[in-house]
Amino acid sequence: MNHPWIVYLTAYLGVRIHRARTAPTRGASAVEWVIITAIIAGVALGLATLIKTLVEQRQNDLEGSFGGGGDTGGDPQP
Repeated sequence: MNHPWIVYLTAYLGVRIHRARTAPTRGASAVEWVIITAIIAGVALGLATLIKTLVEQRQNDLEGSFGGGGDTGGDPQP
């Protein structure tokens, strides 16, 4: 275990681990990013649902004002 590469790697990793443990925290951690992304996705989903509901309500209002819409594209009724 006294090979120069092993000694170098052990020292290098020791320094990196020490820096990682003692460094001041900067930015968000992975868990925080997951939480932020989930909140944004939830808000986007809520807005999409709200917009879809409003568009469908407006569509139903317009169909009602024209007597049920128009031709459905099917075969003509006798």
